[in-house]
Amino acid sequence: MATTPITSTFSHALPGFLTFSRTRYAAAAAAPSSPLSHFRLCCQSKTETLEIRRCSPFLESSLLSGNDGVASDEWKAVPDIWRSCAEKYGDNVALIDPYHDPPTTMTFKQLEQAVLDFAEGLRVIGVRPDEKLALFSDNSCRWLVADQGMMASGAINVVRGSSSSVEELLQIYNHSESVALVVDNPEIFNRIAKTLYSRTSMRFVILLWGEKSDLVGLENKHVPVFTFMEVIDLGRERSQTLSTSHDATLCSYVYEAIDSDRIATLVYTSGTTGNPKGVMLTHRNLLHQIRNLWDAVPIIVGDRFLSMLPPWHAYERACDYFSLTHGIVLIYTTVKNLKDDLERYQPHYLISVPLVLETLYSRIMKQISTGSAVRKLVALTFIRISIAYMEYKRIYEGKCLTKNKKQASYVYSMLEWLWAIIMTTILLPVHILAKKLVYSKIHSAIGVSKAAISGGGSLPWEVDKFFEAIGVKVQNGYGLTETSPVAAVRLPRCNVLGSVGHPVHQTEFKIVDSDTGEVLPPGSKGILKVRGPQVMKGYFKNPLATKMALDGDGWLNTGDIGWIAPHHSTGRSRNSSGVVVVEGRAKDTIVLSTGENVEPAELEEAAMRSSIIQQIVVFGQDKRRLGAIIVPNKEEVLNIARKLSIIDSGSSDVSEEKVKNLIYKELRTWMSESSFQIGPILLVNEPFTMDNGLMTPTMKIRRDRIVALYRQQIDNLYK
Repeated sequence: MATTPITSTFSHALPGFLTFSRTRYAAAAAAPSSPLSHFRLCCQSKTETLEIRRCSPFLESSLLSGNDGVASDEWKAVPDIWRSCAEKYGDNVALIDPYHDPPTTMTFKQLEQAVLDFAEGLRVIGVRPDEKLALFSDNSCRWLVADQGMMASGAINVVRGSSSSVEELLQIYNHSESVALVVDNPEIFNRIAKTLYSRTSMRFVILLWGEKSDLVGLENKHVPVFTFMEVIDLGRERSQTLSTSHDATLCSYVYEAIDSDRIATLVYTSGTTGNPKGVMLTHRNLLHQIRNLWDAVPIIVGDRFLSMLPPWHAYERACDYFSLTHGIVLIYTTVKNLKDDLERYQPHYLISVPLVLETLYSRIMKQISTGSAVRKLVALTFIRISIAYMEYKRIYEGKCLTKNKKQASYVYSMLEWLWAIIMTTILLPVHILAKKLVYSKIHSAIGVSKAAISGGGSLPWEVDKFFEAIGVKVQNGYGLTETSPVAAVRLPRCNVLGSVGHPVHQTEFKIVDSDTGEVLPPGSKGILKVRGPQVMKGYFKNPLATKMALDGDGWLNTGDIGWIAPHHSTGRSRNSSGVVVVEGRAKDTIVLSTGENVEPAELEEAAMRSSIIQQIVVFGQDKRRLGAIIVPNKEEVLNIARKLSIIDSGSSDVSEEKVKNLIYKELRTWMSESSFQIGPILLVNEPFTMDNGLMTPTMKIRRDRIVALYRQQIDNLYK
């Protein structure tokens, strides 16, 4: 085969690899019209050195054994799971992606091969071990292949959704020290290209979907752009060349196995509403999730999972990895298509956040309320009876929550148990009738036959009770990006409402006093700390934040307030011992029911620029949208109201409705640059001071106390 020297453009795309001594490379000639003509790399027949590469030890064990490496028959890196999947499930369908062009269905064998080809394609175009590649894309089968191909090549992917702002993506790209960009489609690329080209350094771009002809604004023509299939083709061609070559010198590579403690991915947690922190998750962290979630989700081969959450969200990501290792069919959907796909595919499981379940609940209740008066009365009566039935059932099953460390007497517990059995016996026939007449239709529309697994926030109590009453199992879980993410989850055999369940395998929780750090007994409320194999390695380039979050014994301060249910041997709580209850966040970060994290300080700072806002506290934990408690500056409100002729010049009173209108206008003005906006507001007259306990001696607002004080009014705002 003829060879040509590498040009300066090519060397920009392919910088020198880590080698034992100086190496000479050459590019194989291709047709001039080929878009890949400058990117086919092989070692010269007279190469002088060996190139160091990394590979997933079980997935690519032949590479290690062929280079005097140590092959492994165990999972050491996340991509190792795909070889096991291909061996076990072969031609079974793994992925269905109906909404991309082209619509795609992949078997487990095809998925494994795609990951192998993408990994090798990355090596061909110059990706080195431990380099960071930005993966800015939404959920799809190609996202999974790209994600796993990067990990298999020894690279570290830096993930984020394509809906993020340009500034946020720029900040993540630069802070992570990414060297190249993998992007969802031409539309996203065109939106961010100008900024990223001018303010970053990129060796190449990979386009997962769409055609290069749709790209605009290619200011840096020397930065090569590949399509997904071009990378796959490069990897396939290289693999075929290596497998058919009998010239050992052509394949002068040294492969090292990826160590389990190496970083697999960087996930940024806070976005534009705070200083972003890059969570370093290792292969070991993620493998813990893959190996230990079956107790909570006992799936079997062929079960259908509906995937709709952002793939960069650690929760969706870990669930996808885990579920596919058990031979499920993963079906990609969108928020727009969720309702239709629930009916179309009738999934066994739905991975969701509270907002999804709240939306389903609202739709069901709206449909009931729009029916005839008789049907509405019957349906609501059935639901109330079923809720009562399930409450009594929880009592005799011992699955009720309590903080009380002292358990009831044996005699009282027995009487309560007998009464609960009597009541469930009386209500059971009505509950069964309700299932046949009403709930069966709801089940058909929802489609989820086994369980909806909810994470990323707490479930509203009424939503939790409703789905339990109609027979749709909802298992709520708890975790953070820093815990890869699942740390606790409600089990099918012990699904205690109001809790986030028991700690997953090898995971410990403790409750500590927020002031003293003293470990508190079960039933006491304090700061949740967690320790286990899934806890992150730390924050990238942020040792101070890492030290604040992780102590020397490996305990992670979650920043959440909660408690652990005490042990009871008898009574209504006898089977709830050890479950974890999360009541809110001690730190300022707000987690919306969509799973989005919001740091309120920046929003509050922007709002305080308004002369009519004296004080503000943003809230919204586990809600659909943010709200705010606002103390208005009464004098300024009067001045502006008079100036705008909202009131007469002699008037000294402005109605609450008019004050709210003025404040909403100010919020829109001063927070226009923010990714989040304020929804409902609560006006209060009493300022937050040290005297009333709502400010610290250092003049910091006690956010948790304020929100607790106005809890009832806040809840009413969301009704």
